[in-house]
Amino acid sequence: MYGSIEAGGTKFVCAVANEDLEIIERVSFPTTTPEETMELVIRFFKVYQNKLKGIGIGSFGPIDVDQDSLTYGYITTTPKTSWQNFNFVGAMKEHFSLPIAWTTDVNAAAYGEYAFGKGKGLSSVVYYTIGTGIGGGALQNGRFVEGFSHPEMGHMMVMPHKKDSFTGNCPFHGNCLEGMAAGPAIEKRTGKKGQNIQQDDELWDIEAYYIAQCAYNTTLMLSPDVIIFGGGVMKQHHMIKKVQQAFENLMQGYVKTPSLTNYIVTPELEDNAGTLGCLALAKEVEIHS
Repeated sequence: MYGSIEAGGTKFVCAVANEDLEIIERVSFPTTTPEETMELVIRFFKVYQNKLKGIGIGSFGPIDVDQDSLTYGYITTTPKTSWQNFNFVGAMKEHFSLPIAWTTDVNAAAYGEYAFGKGKGLSSVVYYTIGTGIGGGALQNGRFVEGFSHPEMGHMMVMPHKKDSFTGNCPFHGNCLEGMAAGPAIEKRTGKKGQNIQQDDELWDIEAYYIAQCAYNTTLMLSPDVIIFGGGVMKQHHMIKKVQQAFENLMQGYVKTPSLTNYIVTPELEDNAGTLGCLALAKEVEIHS
């Protein structure tokens, strides 16, 4: 059996699956303190301890993914103060002598779509989640694109829309993609949550413009086979067409991409991408350990 921990800022989703990665049991716990939350996580996996072959963890971050670093496996400079400098992998290793795959939550979702969803059979896949925050993960031939650390693509700078006077919500960069287009930016700009804003409101054209800039930058830097936009904001089903149209306007035919209906897409696995990605990574790390 294989285990999965999708460690989000709001909740942890834990699952176990059989060798075919079919989910046997899944639970979720609120993200409180490391002491409280990890006790529940460890108790859940203890039941399956004798059968588990590997565990995949996709965590909120920033995290340390450099295997040569003294703090590999740590959550580092997160705004969630009780989780700062928390040795996540170390805490799991204290209880489970198993291979553990360790990556960001958005990388895990990217891997889920690569293994089972819109990225299946493709060599280059980029996944963004657009929700409370914005994060991105990229895969090239089954390997995450990263160097000294994991990408922070959600903080790329974007040009303000001519009808948008909002100056941005990111405390570090102001008008970066997250600062302009994440859920809290929508709410701060309008006083409403996205799901309560009418479909014909021009806010969605402004939002699509920022997401299209993200797709434009990604295309010019990585030329991936597919760009997948997930997260709560993209559950507005009218958004993907708006993003495709805005992207076309920005690109002006400069790069010939695949058909936009297959190139700029929403996730096939919806909210399951992270869990399935962690399970696939758990199996992968066990095979190569």
